[in-house]
Amino acid sequence: MTRHAAAPVIPEEEQKICEYAIHPLIAGRRSIRAFASTSVGLETLASLMEATRWTPSSMNEQPWSFIIATKANKSDFERLLGCLLEFNVQWAQHAPVLLLSVAKLTFESGEVNRHAFHDVGQAIANLTFQATVSGLVVHQIAGFDVEKARCEFSIPRDHEPVAAAAVGYPGNSADLPEKLRTKDASPRKRKPLTNFVFEGGWGHSANWTRNL
Repeated sequence: MTRHAAAPVIPEEEQKICEYAIHPLIAGRRSIRAFASTSVGLETLASLMEATRWTPSSMNEQPWSFIIATKANKSDFERLLGCLLEFNVQWAQHAPVLLLSVAKLTFESGEVNRHAFHDVGQAIANLTFQATVSGLVVHQIAGFDVEKARCEFSIPRDHEPVAAAAVGYPGNSADLPEKLRTKDASPRKRKPLTNFVFEGGWGHSANWTRNL
C-alpha cells in the first residue's frame, strides 16, 4: 500500500516566514539533498504518476511525459544520472529514483502550445505534493544536459526535456559534504507577496498583501 506520512514539522523560524497561513504540506516541503537508501515501492511510484495524470492543462492537452529511472534498473539510472551536471551528481546519485520531465511543444492540431512548460510545471507540482503526503522528498534539478538527455533517451524533436528530479525518502544530512549540509540546513527564503502580486497595473502591489 502507498505509504502516507504525517504533515511535515515546520521549523519555528520558517513559520515566521509565512506571511499568511498555508497548508503544512506546502509550508513544510523542502528540496533536501540527503536521501535514505530505502527504495520507493512501485505502487507509491505509480501514485506519484497518477497525481500528474490529474493535472489541469490547456485544452486538456496533457503535454507531459516522464522518463523514470530507479536503482533497480542500474543501466537506466546511470544513463539519466550521467545527464546531470557534476555538482548534482554528487548528491543525486544516492536517490533511489531519478526522473526527467518532458513537454510536448505542440497541440494535436500541430499548433504551437505556448503553455506546455506551464502545464508540465503544474504536473510536477502535483507529483511533489503527492510525494510529500507519502513521506518522500522531491528535489527538482535544472542542471542537466538537455541535448545529452534527448539523445540518450531518443526524445523526439517536437518534445523538450524540462527538468530532472531526484525522489526518495529523506536521509541523514550528516552524510552530505559540509557545503551541501549547510545548504540543506539553511532556512528557506521567499520574496514577499508585495514583490510579485500586483493590482491595477504592473508594479503596483495589491494592498491586501501587506500583512492585514
